[in-house]
Amino acid sequence: MKHRIGFNALNRSSAHRKALKRNMVTSLFRYERIETTKAKALEVRKMAEKMITRAKVDSVANRRQIARDIYDEAIVAKLFTEIAPPLFVERKGGYTRVLKTGNRLGDSAEMVILELVEKPSKPEKKAEKKAEKKAEKKSEKKAEKKSEKKTEKKSEQKTEKKASKPAKKAEKTDKEEK
Repeated sequence: MKHRIGFNALNRSSAHRKALKRNMVTSLFRYERIETTKAKALEVRKMAEKMITRAKVDSVANRRQIARDIYDEAIVAKLFTEIAPPLFVERKGGYTRVLKTGNRLGDSAEMVILELVEKPSKPEKKAEKKAEKKAEKKSEKKAEKKSEKKTEKKSEQKTEKKASKPAKKAEKTDKEEK
């Protein structure tokens, strides 16, 4: 029986296990989804959900509690500004989901994707960037067409001038012959 066994030790020493969880939680908040084994995901999920619950209220004490485990200040700031308050204020729990992806080829370990249930609105930014790039390309093409037209006009004018000079010379020689 598995009485009084509170967590999965993951066959690691306590320091190694703690470092593994910290790194995986940091990666989860950085990329919003990670692929790992089922056992690791279930352990990381516990830690991540507690952090999101704490990050819903932005206080110095909560920031320090989370900064104990997440050493990257940018990720802590992202958690308190972009992830927890705007996405999960109304939600009482269940901030992450585990999606099964099958077994790993090498050792047949069950692999899963651990991701946040709701994602920050980054696709809008990408769409805006794409629209800006298209607008830039269109303006560049228009500018190129205008410059091509100008160069064509200039080259036509030069060829006309060159063509008229020999004609003038020919007229002068005709006059001199008469």
